[in-house]
Amino acid sequence: MPLELDLSPDELLSTTRAVRKRLDLDRAVPLEVVRECLELAVQAPSGSNRQSWHFVVVTDAEKRRALGELYRRGWQAYQGSPAYPGNKLTGDAEADVARQRIVSSSTYLAEKMGEVPVLVIPCLRGRVDNVASGLSASHWSSLFPAAWSFCLAARSRGLGTAWTTLHLSYEKEAAEVLGIPFDEVSQGALLPVAYTKGTDFKPAPRLDLDQVVHVDAW
Repeated sequence: MPLELDLSPDELLSTTRAVRKRLDLDRAVPLEVVRECLELAVQAPSGSNRQSWHFVVVTDAEKRRALGELYRRGWQAYQGSPAYPGNKLTGDAEADVARQRIVSSSTYLAEKMGEVPVLVIPCLRGRVDNVASGLSASHWSSLFPAAWSFCLAARSRGLGTAWTTLHLSYEKEAAEVLGIPFDEVSQGALLPVAYTKGTDFKPAPRLDLDQVVHVDAW
């Protein structure tokens, strides 16, 4: 199937956004398109080429609703945390407007997650609960490149995604919904997947590189 969007590599990398309100909840996503994206995703590197990733693709309406409820519960807990953007107004009018946009779109997704046509949960064999940061980083580095490649492949086909993790507060319950062997397999994210309302996504405002790049020393 040909790509739906004619994007250069730079355009693809700079316009793959977290899509929430612009997900088309009423348009079906063919499973074969999701599989195309996964075929590209598994070309990503993995530690020692173990390829121990798994991707749970959820299309069943009842299971999507159940995952959506877990995500909503995670969102409600997140709203009370110091990390919640709505609790961090800065006094900078422009920055605070941007934060409120994020809050609005994130709230929308929390309410609608269970209605998104396809949910994808990238998983990895093994667990690294309560381990040193180096071991945790090594573990997840064998999954996250593939999961992000999936998001890029989806964007090139007119699909939107958003990287979310709030359901992981209820990871065991999600495992029970989907039959994932919890003691043997880690869930890394929950990716809503849907065609987007329009495809005109643009690069997002970012900090100047000089504020975040350090050459030879911090």
